[in-house]
Amino acid sequence: MWYSLGKYILKNRLAALLFLLVTTAVMGFYASKIKLSYDFTKAVPTDNPKFIQFREFTKRFGADGNTMVVGVQADQFFKKDFFNAFAELHHKLKAIPGVIGTLSIPEVVSLGNDSVTGKFGPIKLFHAPYTNQSELDSAKAKFEELPFYRTLLYNPNTNSYLMGISINKDTINSKSRTRLINDIVKEVTAFENAEHIEVYKSGMPFIRTVMANRIKDEMNKFLLASFLLSALTLFLFFRSISSVIMSLLVVGMGVVWSLGTIVLCGYEITLLTALIPILVVVIGIPNCIYFLNKYHTTYKEIPDKDKALVTMVGRMGIVTLFCNIAAAIGFAVFAFTKSAILKEFGVVAGINIMALFLISLLFIPAVLSYLPAPKPKHIKYLDNKYLEYVLVKIEKWTFHHAKWVYAITAIVTIVAIIGITKIKSEGFVVDDLPKKDKLYTDLKWFEAQFNGLMPLEIVVDAKKPRAALKMETMLDIEEFSNYVVTKSEVARPLSIVEALKFANQGFYGGDSASYVLPLEIPASLSSAMRSKEKGKSDFMKLVSQFVDSNQQATRISVNMKDIGSLKLPILIADLEEKSAQIFDSTKYKVIFTGSSVTFLEGTSFIIKGLKESIFWAFLLITLCMLYLFKSFRILVCSLIPNLVPLIITAGVMGWTGISLKPSTVLVFSVALGIAIDVTIRFLINYKQELPHFNNQVAATLVQTIKHTGISIIYTSLVLIAGFIIFCFSDFGGTNALGWLTSLTLVVGTLTNLVLLPVLIISMSKKK
Repeated sequence: MWYSLGKYILKNRLAALLFLLVTTAVMGFYASKIKLSYDFTKAVPTDNPKFIQFREFTKRFGADGNTMVVGVQADQFFKKDFFNAFAELHHKLKAIPGVIGTLSIPEVVSLGNDSVTGKFGPIKLFHAPYTNQSELDSAKAKFEELPFYRTLLYNPNTNSYLMGISINKDTINSKSRTRLINDIVKEVTAFENAEHIEVYKSGMPFIRTVMANRIKDEMNKFLLASFLLSALTLFLFFRSISSVIMSLLVVGMGVVWSLGTIVLCGYEITLLTALIPILVVVIGIPNCIYFLNKYHTTYKEIPDKDKALVTMVGRMGIVTLFCNIAAAIGFAVFAFTKSAILKEFGVVAGINIMALFLISLLFIPAVLSYLPAPKPKHIKYLDNKYLEYVLVKIEKWTFHHAKWVYAITAIVTIVAIIGITKIKSEGFVVDDLPKKDKLYTDLKWFEAQFNGLMPLEIVVDAKKPRAALKMETMLDIEEFSNYVVTKSEVARPLSIVEALKFANQGFYGGDSASYVLPLEIPASLSSAMRSKEKGKSDFMKLVSQFVDSNQQATRISVNMKDIGSLKLPILIADLEEKSAQIFDSTKYKVIFTGSSVTFLEGTSFIIKGLKESIFWAFLLITLCMLYLFKSFRILVCSLIPNLVPLIITAGVMGWTGISLKPSTVLVFSVALGIAIDVTIRFLINYKQELPHFNNQVAATLVQTIKHTGISIIYTSLVLIAGFIIFCFSDFGGTNALGWLTSLTLVVGTLTNLVLLPVLIISMSKKK
C-alpha cells in the first residue's frame, strides 16, 4: 500500500505541490488575523463552582482586579513642588482614554458640612497646584487625621505613597489594553525622569498585559531561533542547502497552518497555544530527517532516484504516520478536558501534528523528485566514524553488558522515584518571572509597603433587600474585618464599614477619635449609594461599589500578597471558619471569591488536567503500540524505555526544587510524544528487517542499531537544539521546559538505543 502511495505521489507531484501551496496561502490569510488573549479565566471550566461565584460577583459589583497602581517612596512627598508634580500626574492619567478613575492623595476628600451650601458631604482637602508651603502643610495636617486613608493610600512608617488607576473592563480584555498601559507608563516615566525618583508599577491589569506581551515577543523570538538553529543543525548533518530549505519549508507550512487553525477555530494566542508553532518546528524536523535519511540510505544501496523515493515512502510512510499519531495523541487528549485553555491547546496541537504528516508525505517526495540525485558529499554523513564508534559501543553494551544496563537503570530510577516524592505542586501569579525582574521587584515592594495587591473578595449576602446595611450586619463585618487584619498575608480590609466610620468622623467635625461605627446608618448615605446621578464624587463612587443595587449584599475587599496556590486555600479555610462563627448562616451567605482566587484555581485545574491527560495519552499510545506490533512482549519493551526518562525527569524536578505548574507539567506531554517517536521508528525498522535476517534477533538488532541509530541520534540532536533555546527564556517555567525536555530527550535516546535492545534480547530468550 505505502509503496503504491509513493508511486502515486510521484506521479501527481505537481498537483500535490499546488494543493500545499493553495492551502498554505489560505491558512496564511487566516493566520494574519491572529489575536492575543487577555482572558485569564479561560483556564477554569464554566461549570466550576469558583468560576460561577466569580461571575456572579462581577454581575453584582463589577469586575475586580481592574486597578493598576503606581507608588513612590519619598520623604519630600508633601513639599509643594513634588506634590504639585504628583497632582499633575494624577490629572494626566485620569485624562487617558480607558482610565475611568484615579484615587490618590491630591484628590482625596474629607466628609463634613460644606461651608457654602451647609450640606453634609465630601469636601476636597487639597487644592494643587500650591504656591505656599504653609497651605499644603495645613491640608496635610487635616489629611493625617483621617484613618480611612492610612495604609490604603500611604504608609506613614516608610513614607510610601500609592495611586490607584481604575481601568475600563472592556479595554482590559481587548487589544487596546497594550495601548492603554503604554500611555500610563509613558506619563509615569516622564514624572519619574522629571523628579529623579523611582516609581513602582503593579496591579493585575499591568501584570497581565506585560506578561501577555512578553509571551508574544518570546514566541516570535524563539520561533525564529528554532528555525535558524534547526537550519544550522540540518546543514551540518546533510551538507545540502536544498535539504535545509526543503525541511524549513515543511515546518514553515506547519507553523502557518497551526496559526491559521487557531483563527479558524475561533481561538486566540494564550500561554499554551503560543508554544504550538515552536512545537511544530521541533516535531516537524524529525519527519524530514527520517525521510531524508531513508532516501539517502536507499540511494546509497540502489543508485536510482525514483526507486529510492518510492522505497522512502514505502518504508517511512507508516513509521512517520504512527509517530505523528503518537505525538498527536499526547496533545490531543487535552481537548477532552473541561478547561478551555487546555481544550484549545489540545485541538490545535493534535490537528497540526497530523497535518505535519500530510505536509511531509506530499512535499518531501515531490520536491526531491525535481531535485538532482544526491551527491557523494550529501550522503557522507552515513559513514560518520564518530557515530559508528558510538553505535559499536552501544552494540557492545547490548550484547555483553546487559546486567550493567539493568543495574544502572534500576539505581537511577530508584533515586528518581525518591526525588518524585519531593515535588510540590504550587503556582503564583508572577511565578515564572526572575527574582530581579522589575515586574517582580515592584510587586514585592507593594507587598512590603501595603501588604499586597492581589484581590480577594468576600461577599456577605444578607438574603433580603436592604438588609445588608442593617447595623447588625455592620457590626458583624467589623468583627470579621478586625480578625482579617491580624493576618500578615493581607492588607486592611475595605468595606462599607470603613465608609461609615469615615462618615461618622466627618459628622463629628473630623475628630479621629470618632472614626467608629455610628449608632445608626444615615439615611442620606443609603440614598446616595442608590442614586445613579453622574455627578457623584470619586468617594461616593468608591462607596457605591461596596453594596449591590438592592442593598442585599455587600463586599469586603482585601488586598493580599501573592502567597501561591498552596497557602491560599489554607488562608481562605481559616477565614471561612471565622466567618462561620461570626455570620449566622440562617441570615447570611458568605462567599470567598476574586480574580486571584480564580487565577490560582485555574492554575491548579490546568495542572490537574495535564496530569490526567498524560495518563490517558499514555493509555491511548499503549493501545496504538499494541495494534501496531500485535505483541505484548514488544509492547512491554516499548513502554519501559519511555517510562524511565519521564520518571528521571520528574525525579530531577523533585531534587532541584522545581514545582509542578502548567509550563513544567507540559514537559511530560511533549517528551512522551517525542520519545515514543524514537521507539516506534526503532521497532518498526526492527520488525521490517527481521524477515531479511531469518528472524535472527541478534543480527537484526545489529542492523537496526546501525541504520536507525544514525537517524535517531541526528534527530535527537536537532530536537535538543530546538528545545534548548527555551533555556534563554525570561520565564522560569519556559526555561525549565527547555532544559527538562532536553534532559528527557537525552535520556530517551539512551534508553531507546541501549535499554530497548537489551529488553528485546531478554524477551526473545524467554520466548
